[in-house]
Amino acid sequence: MLSNVEEIAARMPDDRALLSDEPEMESSLHYQQLALLVSTLEHHWRERDDFFIGANLTVYYSQTELRRRAFRGPDFFLVTGVSREARNSWVVWAEDGRYPDLIIELLSPSTARVDREDKKALYQNIFRTPEYFWFSPDTLEFAGFHLSDQRYSPIEPDDQGHLYSHVLGLSLGVLDGQLRYFRQDGETLPTMAEAIQAETQRAEALAAKLRALGIDPDAD
Repeated sequence: MLSNVEEIAARMPDDRALLSDEPEMESSLHYQQLALLVSTLEHHWRERDDFFIGANLTVYYSQTELRRRAFRGPDFFLVTGVSREARNSWVVWAEDGRYPDLIIELLSPSTARVDREDKKALYQNIFRTPEYFWFSPDTLEFAGFHLSDQRYSPIEPDDQGHLYSHVLGLSLGVLDGQLRYFRQDGETLPTMAEAIQAETQRAEALAAKLRALGIDPDAD
């Protein structure tokens, strides 16, 4: 962790070189959930190069208030319409004033109050982040909000209990104790491993059909 962020920032030739200042996550459940959210969306958008995902990464939003530790580290945040290049942190004033478009906080006993109150107010009033969600890997508490008339309003769940994200073009919902993405038809967005497994099963099914017709799928 940084002991004097302002002093370090002053020595940096590039504001983007500011290092993240986030502590370790609460538990393996939180790590697994965060990895799932990041890897699934990156696989889904693998052909795109116009977004950045921050995972437990600091957002520096006030160049003049670093001494007062005016920065926050969302567990998961997404910025669209930007380059996908790697960053040590998200420095708002070095990114043309861009703030996250979507934030997800993973609740824990030590952070839940801050996530529900302090961070919600910050993301609403300062970040102006269009969509904010929180999820507890421990209790499965799940909620989502969208910015409307400069205030966060709850996102109403659909018939499956999923919350639609206009930023993602996908819904978020809880499945088997994990927060997952869902397509508009209600189907779960697969992880890369699930997608590979499904493709393998399709190939095996096709090969079985060919063999039933007397055709060797392995023949040259």
